Amino acid sequence: MSSTTQRIRAALRTLRRAVLRRRRALAALCTAVAVAAGVHAVAAPPPPTTSVLTAARDLPAGAPVAADDVVTVEFAPGTVPAGTVADPVGRTLAGPLREGEPVTDVRLVGEALAAAHPELVTMPVRFPDADLAGLLEVGDRIDLVATDPQGAGARQVASGVLVLATPATTDEPAGTLPGVVVVLGVPATTVTAVSDASVRWFLTYAFAH
Repeated sequence: MSSTTQRIRAALRTLRRAVLRRRRALAALCTAVAVAAGVHAVAAPPPPTTSVLTAARDLPAGAPVAADDVVTVEFAPGTVPAGTVADPVGRTLAGPLREGEPVTDVRLVGEALAAAHPELVTMPVRFPDADLAGLLEVGDRIDLVATDPQGAGARQVASGVLVLATPATTDEPAGTLPGVVVVLGVPATTVTAVSDASVRWFLTYAFAH
């Protein structure tokens, strides 16, 4: 028998003894792999989620929504609030949004906001006194008062008017009319009077009691 053959047989005997010594460890490893594969196979898939746009930071009322003002958050089934908006960019906030709060239709100036107050007509009204308009907050109830700029007196044109959206800032581009625009919910019976007064008279307000 050649020395080469002897070496091969000796190596095989050594390998066989090594395998026999470690057969328990190998068996345990194989069992663990099989169990892990089985668990992975029967594990339930993660529940589906819904992508919802939320405020990336605190946003003020009256601000137009920019692309970087919102972030996408995944909501679990049953936790998505009603009326979420898929594309709010460019629309105006009717009220402030806290960071992480979902953007919903009633938070934006538009049809849904009007639908939330069916007894009122949504209309933008310009107040000539920007400082006075800056005191208003969303949810305030006010009485609108029209004052004759020629000094002929003042008259109330609407009562119980609801402030729906206020400007984020009183700064407007040069060349625009003085004052700022506030979105109001006005009783339907007074829409014509308010519209007329906002054009011909100096419009101001008093807080309703």
